[in-house]
Amino acid sequence: MFVSYFRVAFRNLRRNRNYTIINILGLAVGIAVCLTIFILIRFHTGFDDFHPNKDRIYRVLTKTSPTGVADMITSRAVPFPLPRGLKAAFPDLEQVAPVYASHNDQLQVLSAGNLPAGNFSEESGVFYTSPSFFKIFDFPLLAGSYSSLQEPNNVLLTRETATRYFGDWKKAMGRVIKLTGSYRIGAGLFQSPPVTLKVSGILATIPSNTDFQLKLVIAYGTDFTGDKVYGYQNPDWSQSAPDFGCYVLLPEGMQVKEFQQRLDVYARQVQAPENKDSYMLQPLSAIHYDTQAGNYVGQTVSHKLISVLWLIGIFILIIACVNFVNLATAASVNRAKEIAVRKVLGSSKRSLQWQFIIETLMVVTGAVILAALITLILMPVISRLLALPLHFNAIRDPALLLFLLIILIVVTLLAGFYPSLILSRFNPVHVLKSKFTVNAPKRFSLRRALVVFQFMIAQVLIIGMLVIIKQTHYFLNQPLGFDKEAIVNVPFRPDSTGTDLTDYLRNQLLSNSGIQAVSFSSTAPMEKDDDLWTGFSLTRSQDEANREAIVKFADESYAPTYGLQLIAGRNLKPSGYTQEFLVNETLVKALGYQHPADILGKELSIWNGVIKCPVVGVLKDFNDRTLRDNLAPVVLTTNNTMYRQASIKLRLTDIPATLGSVKRIWEKTFPDFVYTYKFLDDKIAGFYQQEAQLSQLYKIFAAIAIFISCLGLYGLVSFIAVQRVKEIGIRKVFGAGTGSIVYLFLKEFIALIVIAFVIAAPVAFYFVELWLQEYAYRVRISGLIFIASGTAAILIALMAMGIQILKAARANPVNCLRMD
Repeated sequence: MFVSYFRVAFRNLRRNRNYTIINILGLAVGIAVCLTIFILIRFHTGFDDFHPNKDRIYRVLTKTSPTGVADMITSRAVPFPLPRGLKAAFPDLEQVAPVYASHNDQLQVLSAGNLPAGNFSEESGVFYTSPSFFKIFDFPLLAGSYSSLQEPNNVLLTRETATRYFGDWKKAMGRVIKLTGSYRIGAGLFQSPPVTLKVSGILATIPSNTDFQLKLVIAYGTDFTGDKVYGYQNPDWSQSAPDFGCYVLLPEGMQVKEFQQRLDVYARQVQAPENKDSYMLQPLSAIHYDTQAGNYVGQTVSHKLISVLWLIGIFILIIACVNFVNLATAASVNRAKEIAVRKVLGSSKRSLQWQFIIETLMVVTGAVILAALITLILMPVISRLLALPLHFNAIRDPALLLFLLIILIVVTLLAGFYPSLILSRFNPVHVLKSKFTVNAPKRFSLRRALVVFQFMIAQVLIIGMLVIIKQTHYFLNQPLGFDKEAIVNVPFRPDSTGTDLTDYLRNQLLSNSGIQAVSFSSTAPMEKDDDLWTGFSLTRSQDEANREAIVKFADESYAPTYGLQLIAGRNLKPSGYTQEFLVNETLVKALGYQHPADILGKELSIWNGVIKCPVVGVLKDFNDRTLRDNLAPVVLTTNNTMYRQASIKLRLTDIPATLGSVKRIWEKTFPDFVYTYKFLDDKIAGFYQQEAQLSQLYKIFAAIAIFISCLGLYGLVSFIAVQRVKEIGIRKVFGAGTGSIVYLFLKEFIALIVIAFVIAAPVAFYFVELWLQEYAYRVRISGLIFIASGTAAILIALMAMGIQILKAARANPVNCLRMD
């Protein structure tokens, strides 16, 4: 019986090729979107899921509440003594591991004779930790041992890093690497003296879905390791570093709530009375979604975004299923006599339903196969677009096969149930006595609702896409209060010569006519995660409130190079030491002054009173962080030991030649370091990479939703034109023109699209407004966005229907009336 069902279904699908192609193509595109979103979400939700002890691994976070901030702020940075303190205070903890992630490290590979054999630069991936880290996390070794990290100056390399450094990872064991790094303590940025590291182990390839993208793992106790600086213990619980963290492995059976209570008591015992910080445990499974505390790879994804992606995938799949239902019910008039004859010959309602379900199954099977091919072809493009290592291999991945099977079953039932129910209920007597039509209002009511639903989803996506594009454009083009054009940031390493080095570099660079200005500093005016924070107060003030400011160390050329505007006082004087401060308007207001000039001459204290200097000038506010954040108080001061980059303002004539000259100067001055540079505007654009990627995704999803909707609209109009061919002929005989025939078709569909827009507008407004609340600086949602969305939907629908409508309207009425 089932064989005959498949045979008949194949014949029907072959007979109605256009209907079959439209349905398979629409469903395939919808399923391909779902499949892509499934792969993307599965990648993000699988982060660090491969560790055997994942359910017992926790990160320790610091909770603080700065003055003027209503909500608690969580940070992954913990005090330097915390890991050692936890080991001593809680011996029942199974493991405690300190972790420090270093950045912008310079490495030199030495030959067997300890001669330089190659220079390398690692922007990230260099970690300091102890053997306990590998008792918490599962990162297999290919050679060597974890226990070697008990001794200072040992390093584990990943297989890829060892191959890059030595040509063959098997030759790396026992070799020597010289590391020159830098580290931060509180508001301080310190140069690390070169240290010699011995390769004592090779780690296997690090999975892509982990927040620990290890390259080098250095023994805790080598150079800077958080609780030790230059070999001395650092007992200060008020000091930390942005990337100094702590991870614990709870013993089996220990309740998290119970240990959290003990941790709260411990925090009050070790903290100074004025320090209100506390510590909390965060499960490993929550780290990748923590957009506030972040992680070591700098890429997080919120649960909200995951939910939105799921909804988009489901809605696009529903739109594709709606097409199938619409076309199947519209085509019912062509199947009416077939169904009537089958019923007269004894077919039951159930057997007819099975027939239509099997036809749907064949269409969906073809769509699933086509969707898999589309996903396979486009996955490399999506992977490059999102800068993520996404892969599609259904043969080796049982989860993908299961997902495709579920999609096959769900879509078959979703798309096939209603048409099979409607078609199997036709009255054979009514059908055989008179021509069956689908023009009754009741027949159109569901179809109208489905068309409205399709275009409502499409227009919500279009509005969301337009808002995201506008917000991203705002990020990249909003005036920031400083000049970012044609400025190159080049990292460098100061040495004991102090200002002699910077003076030499400045003179060498300015001798090139293509260079307009040069400045040396710790950071650029705008940074994402590299800013140095410090507490501040007026020296003679009794107010010791917990205020924090960003401190930037820079020379006297910094403000002119970046075009920072002085609104009171004067610029910094040339000096290799910290002698005076520039502050911004926000800091002036934080201290309660109404006018910028009021703070001039006042002595400001930073870094727990270690540095006290007068304020000599006030800068107009500039965006010191990304536009996700409000302005922060900023202190600008000189100190040549803190400079880590040169800011070079280029003239717009022959930039490549100028950059070549800069490279030659750098390589001559720093022969042991790798020369790197980055344009400031490119660096700032990188801060908004996630928004740019989201914008591209929404463009794709909106285009697909419109494509599927218009594909169904095209097929629906085609069927209705065939069904109303005699009506058109009669109207033309009685004098109806092409315009009136076109209007006859358009008025209903345009009305449905307008209704869809009326529903979509408030829904879209609610969600985009909710999304925009995450940004301190955001665009206003204007009515033009909604008008553009509605107009675009109508125009696209007109293009989709236009060919078929004009073809029907221009048909010869004689031929129309002759048709049976």
